[in-house]
Amino acid sequence: MKLRSKETYWLLKNGLINSYPSLQKNISCDVLVIGGGITGSLMAYRLSGEGYRTVLIDKRDIGMGSTSATTAMLQYELDEPLHTLIDKVGVNAAVDTYQQGVLAIDKLERITKLVRADCGFERKRSVYIAYSKEDLIWLRKEFECRRKFRLKVEWLSSAQLKFKFGMNGEGAIVSKAGASMDAYILTHALLSYSIRHFRLQVFDHTSAETVRHNNRTTTVSTDSERTITCKHIIYATGYETQDMLRRNIVNLNSTYAFVSEPLSRIPASLTNTIFWNTQSPYLYLRSTADNRILVGGGDERFKNAFRRDRLIDKKETFLLESAKKLLPQLTLIPDFTWAGTFGSTKDTLPYIGPHPDHPNCYFVLGFGGNGITFSVMGMDIISDVLAGRHNKFLEYFSLSR
Repeated sequence: MKLRSKETYWLLKNGLINSYPSLQKNISCDVLVIGGGITGSLMAYRLSGEGYRTVLIDKRDIGMGSTSATTAMLQYELDEPLHTLIDKVGVNAAVDTYQQGVLAIDKLERITKLVRADCGFERKRSVYIAYSKEDLIWLRKEFECRRKFRLKVEWLSSAQLKFKFGMNGEGAIVSKAGASMDAYILTHALLSYSIRHFRLQVFDHTSAETVRHNNRTTTVSTDSERTITCKHIIYATGYETQDMLRRNIVNLNSTYAFVSEPLSRIPASLTNTIFWNTQSPYLYLRSTADNRILVGGGDERFKNAFRRDRLIDKKETFLLESAKKLLPQLTLIPDFTWAGTFGSTKDTLPYIGPHPDHPNCYFVLGFGGNGITFSVMGMDIISDVLAGRHNKFLEYFSLSR
């Protein structure tokens, strides 16, 4: 599957950070991580750091799938509001997931500092804006629900939103637990650190072609006719994983984004804040470390890559006009525009854990708008599974739910 189109801002800005060899000999390990994006790199970092002999492979260059196209807006908030998520999955699963999202952002900040990743990680407020008067009713209900379960939020009226941020909207929820970063840089930083300190082995342009399971070991044959013998496989292969599963667990969408030309000045209230609204599909916006504005949204059902790519120019115009309505005082000139693949699940929760059809295997599939924070949660979940420890999120995020 083609996961993105046009060259994204992150690739052009960063260039080729690291290159890795392809697999040219038979090897063995404790854990094989398949997928070299941000999810796979987090899993490899955690497991190799815990002493597991770990190998990571990717059929592309590292970080060149969805990771290179992500806008990396880090939020604990899901695409499903908390008060309606409770109706879908129950109080415990909904509230625990929201609260764990806050902790995941804290944990990711510590990781970026530990591996000394120059990925532009910045703590930011998250402002969730009511697009219409109808949306204002349920967004206010969402605010009360979050406050009930001790999530730190405040409410802004339409006038306060305009005064503080220059934004148009009917009202907004403000959360302090947000952040942004360059996920492509962090992916390479995690792998580089793990190679140096934990003896992680990384191979790109190496595809897993066949998988054979025995009682205690699994043998993976690659496209170079080499084998990897391991005890466990971690699939961090995102939307492409669906082909392995009999039941459809994700609906694919096309999503669009642009990064503006640098602005001479961005108001301080915008540089430390990420914005999104209740528009359907919702619009999101944040600044970058080099004084640009990133705008995304315009999602629609994915049909094929050709149709998705053909809409890029039209979607750029739509995003530009939507951003102007939200933030009328800024003049934005698109500099980079791209499309990517985005998925949603029936309840907006990820799928993390084992699958009965795949012995010795675990999946970390952070579908939805919180893929990176879900991946951080996945580190703890898979670590606990391999060590035989209980983790309540295994039930919440089960592939059998």
